[in-house]
Amino acid sequence: MSDALLNNEENDTVTLTLDDDTEIVCDVITIFPCGDKDYIALLPRDCGDNSEVYLYEFVEDGDEPTLLNIDSDEEFEAVSDAFDEWLDSEEFDDMFGEDEENE
Repeated sequence: MSDALLNNEENDTVTLTLDDDTEIVCDVITIFPCGDKDYIALLPRDCGDNSEVYLYEFVEDGDEPTLLNIDSDEEFEAVSDAFDEWLDSEEFDDMFGEDEENE
């Protein structure tokens, strides 16, 4: 990932620009702490049922947020565990599954 923008819409979104210049619009699920850093969990829009959540280190420098790749397996494992704990404490289906319940 080379770039990210936070947009102020009804739901916060981030546009990821991949190395091949493909852009993916993602909903921000949450920003959460793990250790002494903050991380962001993103869910691609138009992802269907088989999409995975993207996890990045989240750094705010003034008004410009920056997303950084998680480079080590150990850090990624810890961040994944922290996100899973957050999910356990939230009603994830209520946040993103309301449309499915109404069909």
